[in-house]
Amino acid sequence: MRYAEKLIHVVILLARIGAGLAFAILMGAVLIQVVGRLTGYSPVWTEELTRYALLFMVALGAGLAFRTGDLVNVDVISETLPGQLPRFLRLFAAFCTAGLALYLLPHAWKYVSIGKMQTAPALGIRMDFVHFTVWLMLAGLALFGAVRVFGMLFGIDDGKPEALKED
Repeated sequence: MRYAEKLIHVVILLARIGAGLAFAILMGAVLIQVVGRLTGYSPVWTEELTRYALLFMVALGAGLAFRTGDLVNVDVISETLPGQLPRFLRLFAAFCTAGLALYLLPHAWKYVSIGKMQTAPALGIRMDFVHFTVWLMLAGLALFGAVRVFGMLFGIDDGKPEALKED
């Protein structure tokens, strides 16, 4: 179990660093675009880079948001139910999230492979690097959904997102 916890912490750290780096690139590209508009020369590639950075930021942050409870979660009713029903609903939701993400992963990979034949108009990069964000987001949701399911089944975790645990 110790090895699995360390691995999860490494994945969390890498996702945080990646999302932060994507956000920094997004801010830099927007800054270049704004300054460029003020000076009369706005590079065309900044808009494209901003979109791609936003895609990577969301892809890397979706699993983290699921883990912390920052994704949309309607728990007003489910958490007020009696007994073990809230725990069961959290387990069911995590299982469905992980299952759906796992089911969609091979289909997302087909989408990624289509991008090998395309290039971005302004930056000239292959679009499979950009399309990879869809697969990456699903992988993150599958991983953190599965972690929550296993944690709940083995009694390590109660399944509440971190935001709810603080209450």
